[in-house]
Amino acid sequence: MAKEDVIQMQGEIMETLPNATFRVKLENGHVILGHISGKMRMHYIRILPGDKVTVELTPYD
Repeated sequence: MAKEDVIQMQGEIMETLPNATFRVKLENGHVILGHISGKMRMHYIRILPGDKVTVELTPYD
Protein backbone atom coordinates (compact mmCIF):
# COMPACT_ATOMS: atom_id res chain seq x y z
CA MET A 1 0.00 0.00 0.00
CA ALA A 2 1.31 3.44 -0.91
CA LYS A 3 1.89 6.18 1.65
CA GLU A 4 -0.56 8.41 -0.27
CA ASP A 5 -3.43 6.08 0.63
CA VAL A 6 -3.46 6.99 4.33
CA ILE A 7 -6.26 9.03 5.90
CA GLN A 8 -5.22 11.48 8.61
CA MET A 9 -7.64 12.38 11.40
CA GLN A 10 -7.39 14.29 14.65
CA GLY A 11 -8.17 12.57 17.92
CA GLU A 12 -7.72 12.63 21.67
CA ILE A 13 -6.12 9.95 23.83
CA MET A 14 -8.77 8.49 26.15
CA GLU A 15 -6.86 5.68 27.84
CA THR A 16 -3.38 4.17 27.94
CA LEU A 17 -3.26 0.40 27.45
CA PRO A 18 -0.37 -2.10 27.75
CA ASN A 19 2.32 -2.43 25.06
CA ALA A 20 2.26 1.24 23.95
CA THR A 21 -1.36 0.92 22.79
CA PHE A 22 -3.93 3.67 23.26
CA ARG A 23 -7.68 4.12 23.03
CA VAL A 24 -8.26 7.19 20.84
CA LYS A 25 -11.51 9.11 20.32
CA LEU A 26 -11.60 10.62 16.84
CA GLU A 27 -13.22 13.95 15.90
CA ASN A 28 -16.18 12.12 14.35
CA GLY A 29 -16.89 10.28 17.62
CA HIS A 30 -15.48 6.87 16.69
CA VAL A 31 -13.21 5.16 19.22
CA ILE A 32 -10.22 3.22 17.89
CA LEU A 33 -7.14 1.45 19.20
CA GLY A 34 -3.81 2.84 18.08
CA HIS A 35 -0.10 2.54 18.77
CA ILE A 36 2.75 5.03 18.63
CA SER A 37 5.09 5.28 15.68
CA GLY A 38 8.56 3.78 15.78
CA LYS A 39 10.39 7.10 16.07
CA MET A 40 8.22 8.19 19.01
CA ARG A 41 8.90 4.86 20.71
CA MET A 42 12.62 5.11 19.95
CA HIS A 43 12.89 8.58 21.52
CA TYR A 44 10.71 7.65 24.55
CA ILE A 45 8.06 10.31 23.87
CA ARG A 46 5.33 9.99 26.49
CA ILE A 47 1.66 10.14 25.53
CA LEU A 48 -0.87 10.79 28.29
CA PRO A 49 -4.69 10.73 28.39
CA GLY A 50 -6.05 14.03 27.10
CA ASP A 51 -3.26 14.57 24.55
CA LYS A 52 -4.33 15.62 21.05
CA VAL A 53 -2.90 13.37 18.35
CA THR A 54 -2.95 12.93 14.58
CA VAL A 55 -3.91 9.40 13.59
CA GLU A 56 -3.13 7.78 10.23
CA LEU A 57 -5.68 5.22 9.05
CA THR A 58 -5.70 3.04 5.97
CA PRO A 59 -8.81 2.91 3.76
CA TYR A 60 -9.33 -0.65 5.06
CA ASP A 61 -9.78 0.62 8.64
